[in-house]
Amino acid sequence: MKTQYIKLFPFLLFLIFSACKGNKNLSKENNPVQDTISINDENDKAFSAELLKLKENRIAQYKPSRTRDFDLIHTDLNLSFDYEKEWVFGEALLTLKPYFYTQNQLVLDAKDFDIHSIKLINGVEEIELNYRYDTQKLRAYLPKNFTSNDTLKVAIKYTAKPNENPKSGSEAITDTKGLYFINSSGEGDKPIQIWTQGETEHNSKWFPTLDTPNERATQEIKLTVDRKFRTISNGELLDSKENDNGTRTDHWNMNLPHAPYLAAVIVGDFVEIMDSWEDIQVNYYVEETFAEGAKTVFKNTPEMIGFFSKLLGVRYPWQKYDQVVVRDFVSGAMENTTISVFMEELNLTEREAIDSEWDGIIAHELFHQWFGNYVTTESWANLTLNEAFANYSEYLWYEYKEGLDDADLHHISEMEQYFDEATEKQVDLIRFYHEDSEEMFDSHSYAKGGRILHMLRKNIGDEAFFKALNLYLTTHAYSSVEAHDLRLAFEKVTGMDLNWFFDQWFFASGHPILEYEVDYSERTNLLLTVSQNQNLQTTPLYKIPFKVSWYVDGERFEKEFLLDQGRQQFAIENANPVYALYFDEKLELLAEKKSARGAEHFLRQFERSQFGISRYEALDSLGTSFTDHEEYPKIVSAAIKDSFWSIRELALLQIARNPDLIMQIKGLEEILYAMAENDEQHTVRTGAVELLSSIDPDKYSSSFLRWMNHPSYYVAGAALSAYLESENNLNRSEIAQRFEEEDNIRIVVALADYFITENQDSQSNWFHNKLKSMSGQSLYYFLGYYGDYFAKNQIEEESNIAVENLYEIGLKSQANYIRAAAFQSLFGFVDEEGVLEKIKELYEKETDADAKRYKEYYLSPYLEKN
Repeated sequence: MKTQYIKLFPFLLFLIFSACKGNKNLSKENNPVQDTISINDENDKAFSAELLKLKENRIAQYKPSRTRDFDLIHTDLNLSFDYEKEWVFGEALLTLKPYFYTQNQLVLDAKDFDIHSIKLINGVEEIELNYRYDTQKLRAYLPKNFTSNDTLKVAIKYTAKPNENPKSGSEAITDTKGLYFINSSGEGDKPIQIWTQGETEHNSKWFPTLDTPNERATQEIKLTVDRKFRTISNGELLDSKENDNGTRTDHWNMNLPHAPYLAAVIVGDFVEIMDSWEDIQVNYYVEETFAEGAKTVFKNTPEMIGFFSKLLGVRYPWQKYDQVVVRDFVSGAMENTTISVFMEELNLTEREAIDSEWDGIIAHELFHQWFGNYVTTESWANLTLNEAFANYSEYLWYEYKEGLDDADLHHISEMEQYFDEATEKQVDLIRFYHEDSEEMFDSHSYAKGGRILHMLRKNIGDEAFFKALNLYLTTHAYSSVEAHDLRLAFEKVTGMDLNWFFDQWFFASGHPILEYEVDYSERTNLLLTVSQNQNLQTTPLYKIPFKVSWYVDGERFEKEFLLDQGRQQFAIENANPVYALYFDEKLELLAEKKSARGAEHFLRQFERSQFGISRYEALDSLGTSFTDHEEYPKIVSAAIKDSFWSIRELALLQIARNPDLIMQIKGLEEILYAMAENDEQHTVRTGAVELLSSIDPDKYSSSFLRWMNHPSYYVAGAALSAYLESENNLNRSEIAQRFEEEDNIRIVVALADYFITENQDSQSNWFHNKLKSMSGQSLYYFLGYYGDYFAKNQIEEESNIAVENLYEIGLKSQANYIRAAAFQSLFGFVDEEGVLEKIKELYEKETDADAKRYKEYYLSPYLEKN
């Protein structure tokens, strides 16, 4: 599963990062299951009762691996669909054996079904079973005691109603219906689709099963659908049979065992883009409009499969690998066995795909085919055994494909994501005490877990790291695992005891806060002092292998030490004088680091470091705290020519923030023009275009005209915006009209800003139509412009329509960040009759804790007035 983290949304930083991603706050300081209370000597009896209650609550919060009363061997499903009612008509034949103990009852997960019959199949004999059903669990009473030597076949006829009893999900998985009908009425432009989302335990919303990750079985699924639709499911398509009533039945066979939550069904009007890796089918399924774009978006998939197979020493283990992009998906993506499903943001046209930045999520879901599907966490408490590896696969792919600098930049981004969450929530990575399994889908399980794997790799070395992963995979193939299985694999390969590493990183909360200083009084014998300043009541005192490095005449030196005390000193001796010592230069440690480093340190760091991420850190620090230093313009001048594109991009941003640099950097305009014309990174070109626009928009208007036709929408959108901003370009209206049919958000917002700035009150229909065509991140970006346009022009009839549209989006959108954006846009109309009441209603009906808190922040001044 890939969480849909939204980046670059300024007003949503509060929403996304201030409240633990929608999960319960389980910090050590505010933990609902902690078992310590203050002793009241005056009332020992009351104290004992309260303590007992806390202890009982602690036990109740424990989430073990599910006890396996039965072993599910095979699932055979025959499914058809009622689009009007959004029901699933199913017949299931389950093959099971008692796991160890004798059994006379079978309990299955079956959520919100109508059960029509349940039978025990004994050869040709069918025995009707008595059963009890509470809408969640189906308890069938068997006619006798069965032992682990017996094999049972149980047939169940049922109707599944996935829309009944909806429950809120998590930040990663926003809904729990299990199976979703998309635009089942067929109205409008949105395609009709059916797709499933089984994680965590939601596939039992559409078929009866033992819905737990420590179960695994083979499966067959027969899908009867309208002939115009394509079906996609796990494993191989055995056959398709056309029926007399205009339907077709597809028979899918999954002959390798996997966990029930990884079963998937997709139905819709998709085109098939055929690809392969060696003898493995690697296909992509999208709506026809996006067929050419999909060839670019997913083009690296075969290479990824080959890379991961070689890296792990385990060949891709399944029959095929398909990737499907669907509408209104409730997560970023999902790694069903042999078929990953992606959110609609990956629906890109051929031109949009030029700037596709989705390799990370594609690698993430693919790596799950090994870590999560081939070897599966035995409980959601151990979720990081799935998600940390998938998260770290993004680093591995970028390191291989784009280089170390790109990988390290991604590494730091993920680390910061965890640190953001850690300000509100610090919990163990492996945590058996939680209220709901959805809580596990957070930046601890994902980003922190990935960073821990990175540290382990750097500690033991690449050869040992990947050999241990191979042992872990081959030892536990097609089975479930817990964290100690991973530790034992690393210990067997390395011969090292790694309990200390797993105890402090997997089974404890928090992270180190390191304060360090360097005594340079003797340049050939430096003294490094490091202190651990984290809260030791809630966080371990860490044992941390770390590296220091320095440069002499361009040559890099490195030395490794072990920190295992609260305060420790280390001597660094060198034959030549050292003027700057770099603690964790490559930023490998998951730690907050504090030190007093001045401008001279960062100047040297930028000029000398071999690592892009270290130069990036230096440039960022200089631009934050030392812009008045006389050498700062020189560093920025060097940065815009740096080999690492992200440093060039950051340098352009710093010039935009410090306009004095324009005059201080010799030949800057010529450099910017060359960057806008030729830089290999389109985002860098975009920054250069924007700077040229701020320097002299008229001088470069002809270039803007040319660049607005650039294949990259990044460049084209920036150039169009720059051209439309200059009042001296007398044909702006004509140029804007030329692009009005474009739907790409970068072009749309350039036009929207122009229409708003120029008070063009004739564009109401354009704004309404664009709103209808937008979804996902594009809709989020557009909502602010949409609200501003109608709030500014104050055309009563059109404003009323806009208010209703914003209200409907704020009420019905599945994404909390989109609901929040619509909510905020309504404040542009707050003085109009009835609008404040709509705003209050959206606040009252909000069920997501993060969004609720965000809305309260904006609404509170109006509540105080009343």
